[in-house]
Amino acid sequence: MKHSTVITGVLAIAFIALTVTSCNGNKKADNNDDRHHSEVKSDDHSNMNHDNSDGHHDKYTHKGERAIDINAQKNVTTSPIIDAYIQIKNGLVATDEAATAKGGTVLLTAFSKFDMTTLKDDTHKEYMEIYESAKEQAEHIVKSAIDHQREHFETLSTDINDLITLLGTEKTLYQDFCPMANNNKGAYWLSEVEAIKNPYFGSKMMKCGSIKRQIN
Repeated sequence: MKHSTVITGVLAIAFIALTVTSCNGNKKADNNDDRHHSEVKSDDHSNMNHDNSDGHHDKYTHKGERAIDINAQKNVTTSPIIDAYIQIKNGLVATDEAATAKGGTVLLTAFSKFDMTTLKDDTHKEYMEIYESAKEQAEHIVKSAIDHQREHFETLSTDINDLITLLGTEKTLYQDFCPMANNNKGAYWLSEVEAIKNPYFGSKMMKCGSIKRQIN
């Protein structure tokens, strides 16, 4: 009888210990979930687009790739680069491989003529990072088939958006978003017109997308 009582006591202690451990584990998991939700909210905030029409400088991040101080000045020196990018975009909207490739060539020329000697310190460093990526995308666009042109256009759109954020522009542009591009992960692009004209699908889904923000 005494032996049975001891066994019962041991089992009871073991059960209590397991219960305490399980509760602590669940509490830790809940804390992790809370921390995760907090991080998501923080990330969402960092990717918000702010209206800087009052000249206020803020940080802009695109998919967490670059954090750049927003430059709200009306910079005319970026216009040839932006015009070439728009030429690429319009070629893709029309599903015109040759026109898109020509736009890529024009973009490479625009970058080669850009006077980067006026850029100082961190601005110059950030510009070079953007330039190297944009140059690579443009070179692929020049020699690729339309499907691959569209793939490289996605990264190029990030680069040109970051260039505008870094240096500013005199142009009024619209940052558009298609939720079905990039295998339903979504992708951005810049447009000179308010109407949605989708470069990722062309006539297949011309109006798929929405305006996320207006620049100027």
